[in-house]
Amino acid sequence: MTYNVQPWQAGTLAENIAKAGVSRRDFMKFCSGLAAIYAVGTPALANAAPAQKAAQSIAKALGEVQKPNVVWLQLQECTGCMESVLRSGGTTVEEVVLNLLSVNYNELIMAAAGEAAEKALADTNAQPHILVVNGSVPMKDNGIYCTIGGRSAEDVLRESAENATMILAVGACAVYGSVQAARPNPTGAVGVDEIIKDKPVINVAGCPPIGEVITASLAYILTHGEAPELDSEGRPLFAYGQRIHDSCPRRAHFDAGQYVRTFDDAGARDGWCLYDVGCKGPSTFSPCPILQWNLKSGWPIGAGHPCIGCTEKHFYDRFTPFYDKLPNIPGFGIEVTAEKVGLGLTGLVAAGVAAHAGVTAVKAAADRKATANSPMAAFGDKVETSPATATPAASTGTTSAASTGTATATTSTTDTTDPKSEA
Repeated sequence: MTYNVQPWQAGTLAENIAKAGVSRRDFMKFCSGLAAIYAVGTPALANAAPAQKAAQSIAKALGEVQKPNVVWLQLQECTGCMESVLRSGGTTVEEVVLNLLSVNYNELIMAAAGEAAEKALADTNAQPHILVVNGSVPMKDNGIYCTIGGRSAEDVLRESAENATMILAVGACAVYGSVQAARPNPTGAVGVDEIIKDKPVINVAGCPPIGEVITASLAYILTHGEAPELDSEGRPLFAYGQRIHDSCPRRAHFDAGQYVRTFDDAGARDGWCLYDVGCKGPSTFSPCPILQWNLKSGWPIGAGHPCIGCTEKHFYDRFTPFYDKLPNIPGFGIEVTAEKVGLGLTGLVAAGVAAHAGVTAVKAAADRKATANSPMAAFGDKVETSPATATPAASTGTTSAASTGTATATTSTTDTTDPKSEA
């Protein structure tokens, strides 16, 4: 459905949404979606009553919001985070809410330019406001690599943060510096929380983040008057509390030892696990399998491409080459926290988890060991395989390597070296 989104007029958010053509029913569906996002992976979803009550509470609080002052900066970035929301496949209630909330200043979608835009920024900065930031902050050479109106990104950020009641760093660039901060980091790019030290920064990670997570983070602030509970890296737990691996529809194939070896083999066509072609889902915390993109029509793994771990710190340096597989740490379960994965699985932890995983993990480890040197071809490449490393036949659902008996699950610690500390 297409809504008629107008600049904020007098009244509450509920009144402005109604003027845009959003029905009460659609607004309640939107609030129910927010309630579901806040409860991702929790038992609350198993019972309709708590979810309905939460949706009603959100609708009441959000509907009563008066015009919020929002500054939305776009620094050293590609605009992909805004596109994740604005190009979702159709006009949604999320877009209506987001457009209404960000009307004061947003360089991508605002009509004002030049002096008028600078005045809008200055006027909003002078009042209490919510600050949303896309993009990293270049620090090298006095920040000349990203300037706005002749001012460095750092200066604009510091000024906008001064009266901010809440700060959201949205996207991998704003959170960790992302690709710009990858070695050798020629612009000296850093994330927002490396500049702003005197206020908490909510990190909405991803390249790009899912549009609904961006909206949900803003809506949480407006309805609760405070930041949501955060993990050790400053990410909202409601969205980043579980690994992609935990909810991945291909998880059963991982447990069964059924892996894609090349992007055009039988396993790829049958939707097998992408672990061996580089999937970083086992070490990536994100709600991608649950929320997805483009009106919930797809996401990378669903399209047959391995996760690259874009919600994780320094993912570009830690996880490249993207098509190399993670260290051989099979069997860790949903009880593993972000902190444990981030610090790396020690031999003791990995051994305990592998034992907990049981026979399935042992079979998986044996299969990976047998095919450790298997070629990893690009789509369309023809790969010659030996009988020992051949892709398992779809009809059997097992591999010849896994069926030969047992093997000792190998362990490895993940690399936790800060890329920036390396020469």
